[in-house]
Amino acid sequence: MMRKPAEPAEVIRQCIEVVDRIVNDDSVPRNIRRSADEIKGILSKNEDSTAIRAAKSIRILDDISTDQNLPLHTRTVIWNLAGQLETVPVNE
Repeated sequence: MMRKPAEPAEVIRQCIEVVDRIVNDDSVPRNIRRSADEIKGILSKNEDSTAIRAAKSIRILDDISTDQNLPLHTRTVIWNLAGQLETVPVNE
């Protein structure tokens, strides 16, 4: 049986929780935490569609995923986060 994809709003909510953990992780460099905080703000902004919020966040995640100072465990979380956000349909 195939699993039904999560609702876009639920995906966004889950991603905010993950981003919050990055923001509060002292092992993550300050500039990465700042970017994660920016992503949290974008994802929380209900005026934009879920597709727009996901796309803006993915762009920032792509940028920070290449930072050489990024701890390996955080890089994995960022890749997973981007993957989750890519499930948000663009035709919303």
